[in-house]
Amino acid sequence: MNYPTPIRLEETTSTNSYLAELCNRQHPAELTSVYTSYQSAGRGQRGNSWESEAGANLLFSFVVYPDFLEARKQFLLSQVTALALQEVLSQYTADITIKWPNDIYWKDKKLCGTLIENDLTGTCISRSISGTGVNLNQQHFISDAPNPVSLFQITGKTYHPTDILHRIMEKVSVYYAQLQAGQTDGITGLYKQALYRKEGFHTYKDAGGIFKACIRDIEPSGKLILEDENGTRREYMFKEVEYIL
Repeated sequence: MNYPTPIRLEETTSTNSYLAELCNRQHPAELTSVYTSYQSAGRGQRGNSWESEAGANLLFSFVVYPDFLEARKQFLLSQVTALALQEVLSQYTADITIKWPNDIYWKDKKLCGTLIENDLTGTCISRSISGTGVNLNQQHFISDAPNPVSLFQITGKTYHPTDILHRIMEKVSVYYAQLQAGQTDGITGLYKQALYRKEGFHTYKDAGGIFKACIRDIEPSGKLILEDENGTRREYMFKEVEYIL
C-alpha cells in the first residue's frame, strides 16, 4: 500500500489537532500524514505535554479510516503504530522495545510517545489519528519528564526527520494492509515479541501499592495481564498500572 506525500508544517500547535481539522474540511486520503519540527502545544498520554526542542525532533500524525474494525479491537491500531516505530528505530540501534501500551523505549528510557484518537460510528471506528513524537536530535532535556532519551544521545549521530518519517510510514502502510486483510495474529505476535520487560519479574505500582510481577499476556482489548510473585493474576487496562523504573 502506498501513502500520500507527507505534509510539512513549519510550526503547529499539535499535529493531531491540525490533521483532525484537515479531515473535517477535506477528508484527505488514508495514510495522509503531517509532520513538523516544532509544536507549541503537543499532547501526550494522561494529558501530559510533550517536550521537544524546536527543530530537533520528528513530530507527526497520520490518519486512517478503519471502518472495518470494531471499536473493541481498536488496540490493533496501537500495535500497528508501535510496531512500525519499533522496527524502524531498531535499524539505528539495539535494545528498542515497546512499553505497553505504545511507548517506544531504548533500554529504560523513553524514545517515542504516541497518542491515538479514534472516532466511532456505531460499533466501528470511522477515523483514527495517530500522533507520535520521536526524539531524534535533541541533546538535552530540561523538563521534569523522568526518563527521556534521543537517538542522538544514543548513537552520537544526527538524523533527517523526513527520512525517518518515510521509513515509518512505509512500515505503517505494510502493517495496516495486514490489518485490513484480517491478518491480526501476525501483528499481535510481533507486538508481544517486541515488548519491554517481556521476561522476568519487574516492579509495578497500582492503586494497592508497589509489587513485583511478570507479563503473562496482552489481551485483544489491550488489557495487560501480569502475574505477581504469589502467582496471582492481575489485569489492567490503560492507566491502571504504572511501571516503576
